[in-house]
Amino acid sequence: MRASASAVMLCGLYKETLDRWLWPDVLRKQDMSVAKAKQAISAYRKAVGDPAGFAELMVFYCERAAGFCKDLGNQDQGYFDALVRMFERGLEIIAQLPAPDRDVLITRLDRVRIISHNFGYGVGDDMDSLLARHSGT
Repeated sequence: MRASASAVMLCGLYKETLDRWLWPDVLRKQDMSVAKAKQAISAYRKAVGDPAGFAELMVFYCERAAGFCKDLGNQDQGYFDALVRMFERGLEIIAQLPAPDRDVLITRLDRVRIISHNFGYGVGDDMDSLLARHSGT
């Protein structure tokens, strides 16, 4: 199940939006916005409907959100809660994909899970439980 070239290109445009709202330029005093990042994912789903691209955007969201927290020391509880919810929703969507696509995305989420253990607030522990539940271990 490979996405069309136009779906891949559109996914890239939506990733730019996610990147802007999840990893703002703090030197330019840009705001972060979980709501606007989620809106971008929802808009992609409505416009394209490609499950693999939808899952890719969810994983990308988790990677960018976790990276921002790791690199800049973000300690916002609401941001963490949104990250864990997106992690869980991503696992749910990924479970519906063919094995090769699924395995790559799970590996990327596992890296997010490992990074998230450094945040506190039980973020990594929540992700451990979610990954175990969705992988059947």
